[in-house]
Amino acid sequence: MSVRIGDIAPDFTAETTEGTIQFHHWIGDKWAILFSHPKDFTPVCTTELGYMARLKPEFDLRNTKIIGLSADPVSDHEKWSNDIRETQGYAVNYPLIGDSELKVAKLYDMLPAEAVEGKRTAADNATVRSVFVIGPDKKVKAMIVYPMSTGRNFDEVLRLLDSVQLTAKFTVATPVNWKQGQDVIIPTSVSDDDAKKKYPQGFTTHKPYLRTVAQPK
Repeated sequence: MSVRIGDIAPDFTAETTEGTIQFHHWIGDKWAILFSHPKDFTPVCTTELGYMARLKPEFDLRNTKIIGLSADPVSDHEKWSNDIRETQGYAVNYPLIGDSELKVAKLYDMLPAEAVEGKRTAADNATVRSVFVIGPDKKVKAMIVYPMSTGRNFDEVLRLLDSVQLTAKFTVATPVNWKQGQDVIIPTSVSDDDAKKKYPQGFTTHKPYLRTVAQPK
């Protein structure tokens, strides 16, 4: 199946390094980041998992859980975690899904359907470097897919989460390269009259279709 923005995130039950989870129940009333990797004991993934462990307090502040997936068994994840701590300086502090049968990877369209259990190398799974941002309503809010050779920018994932959470709460959009605290855009669906009511402090009209205002608190 193909997963699109706005879809209900496919639910699943899986073994993780923190026990068995039922995904929707695990998310609960929080936001979630699901991010996948081609295979354990691979170099790029090792750096990514360590960096996410470093960033976890930032996600906690945003009421967001993070969970990784690698298409190998949980027993391998636990061994790999030692390497991650040793080389990256941060211990994995979030669950890692064991997906050796590729069930979750296929459910989320993370790798080719023809991938076969037990006949894989990391190079066979170049598409398995995906990020899904999921809301408390269990809907997919954003997705990013990287090639196997390129490490992800998880600072950008954090920025994306900030934008998605802000635009879910307020009728605004965020401009290019927006960061927390910067001006935002008033959508064209909001008339000038309504904008004046929403933002009595005023806003800036650059063009009739481009109006900016201080970020709502």
